[in-house]
Amino acid sequence: MTQIKTRPSAPADIQVLIERGLHPVMARLYAARGVRDPSEIETALGALLPPTLLKGIESAARLLADALEGRRKMLVIADYDCDGATACAVAVRGLRLFDAQVDYLVPNRFEYGYGLTPEIVALAHTRKPDLLITVDNGIASVDGVAAARALGIEVLVTDHHLPGDELPDAQAIVNPNQPGCPFPSKNLAGVGVMFYVLLALRAELRTRGAFANAPEPRLDSLLDLVALGTVADVVRLDANNRVLVAQGLKRIRSGRMHAGIAALFRAAARDARAASGFDLGFALGPRLNAAGRLADMSLGIECLTTDDTGRAWALAQQLDAMNRERREIEAGMQQEALDTLADVDPASSSTITLFNAGWHQGVIGIVASRLKERFFRPAITLAQADDTGLLLKGSGRSIPGFHLRDALDLVSKRHPGLLVKFGGHAMAAGLTLKSGDLAQFTAAFEAVGREWLGPDALARVIETDGELEEAYFTPQFVQMLDSAVWGQGFAAPMFSGEFDIATQSLIKDKHLKLQLSRGRQRYQAIWFNRTEPLPPRAFFAYRLASDTWNGVARVQMIVEHALGR
Repeated sequence: MTQIKTRPSAPADIQVLIERGLHPVMARLYAARGVRDPSEIETALGALLPPTLLKGIESAARLLADALEGRRKMLVIADYDCDGATACAVAVRGLRLFDAQVDYLVPNRFEYGYGLTPEIVALAHTRKPDLLITVDNGIASVDGVAAARALGIEVLVTDHHLPGDELPDAQAIVNPNQPGCPFPSKNLAGVGVMFYVLLALRAELRTRGAFANAPEPRLDSLLDLVALGTVADVVRLDANNRVLVAQGLKRIRSGRMHAGIAALFRAAARDARAASGFDLGFALGPRLNAAGRLADMSLGIECLTTDDTGRAWALAQQLDAMNRERREIEAGMQQEALDTLADVDPASSSTITLFNAGWHQGVIGIVASRLKERFFRPAITLAQADDTGLLLKGSGRSIPGFHLRDALDLVSKRHPGLLVKFGGHAMAAGLTLKSGDLAQFTAAFEAVGREWLGPDALARVIETDGELEEAYFTPQFVQMLDSAVWGQGFAAPMFSGEFDIATQSLIKDKHLKLQLSRGRQRYQAIWFNRTEPLPPRAFFAYRLASDTWNGVARVQMIVEHALGR
């Protein structure tokens, strides 16, 4: 049973924000998200936490500065998702601003797996680098770092994932989640970590007098890439991340973006002048991720690193085509998953674990996400790791209150050797296990779910910001909402209220188009991927969007859920 509840907010906090100049509705929205003072929503670059708070960043800056002075060859080892691609682009573009000799290598996920493995080190060694720089990976690459050092190659690890029991023996590690790091924001994405490393490098070079006869590189030129990776990786948008995203969006809206970002906006048919976090997370991010899911991320990274607008557009079109293919594959897999569950009552279980030998391992994470959303259960989907069928690769998505990486860690401790490897975050994680161990893993994972998740945790609750007065159903108000930074951990505004259904019809046989009424006022609404009709009156949870038709802007309600009355 889904419930719709209003986020609580203290009237006193709202009043303080109003008195400090905030719009009354914005004050209510911010107060409901824990903001007590306008300084907490400050998005100027000066509000960023200082790089010096990151453990190991001085060592990283000295390592890079020495490499620059010695004209040593650097090689960035990237990851195959959007965060990894943007982090790689930031590293390559940023280091080249300092005149570095730097290139990148992105592993094909289907051949080499994840992280700096010994196999990747062997491949990298053919390029004769002096320094390897991992972005969005490396914190678990104990063997890979050891292999690199045995070959005389230095390693700088930049990552944000949770570490294991042993850290790699790299020359420097920068990760806000490594033991002993005092950096207050543990939510930096991999691209954010790399951006901070570049800030520290510039400061180190400044002390060495490197800019006595030359201007300092403008690292803020990289913030469109930082914003995209941060939003697409669905990390918590705490105050520090909101600064990074806000500054990146500011550059995009003003047209000061890289050629690849502009091309991706064009391929997605989105207006960069009105760019929002929603565009980054649901339009650009999936197109970049499609390359890593279906092929390898080199295509996406090249799109982000080229300055040739024509080349960027050609690559963005290829990424768009890959994303369409990804959607088709995902739709088929999702239907297969639902068919498998047709005779199973998910309500009787606390978790979902599904395997299909025909599934594409590049898309299983998305299918897990869809199952999690549909059934509100932690979901893990698995595919064959290779043609032998001896190993399975799984991808999981979780719900609030169930730390997925910690759950896998508990499974591994209770059943030593069951998991070949695993890693991830609270809400998303990956794993590898032997095909013969699937039944044991399913039972072990379900056991943890039953221990950690009670009935209340498994009841879906949609939080809204309550009623919205009729006067605010305007394009200008929607524009004000969209100009702020919303995302994971700082939820986008959602409102609720009771409406009569004046008319309802299907669009393309899959979306429910509605005309709602309240008093004399009429409202246009749409409920995507909903086909069942609604009763004459319902209580809605909805977002607001601006829709332009024949040059006229109007407001449209995007329905998230409705309860019949």
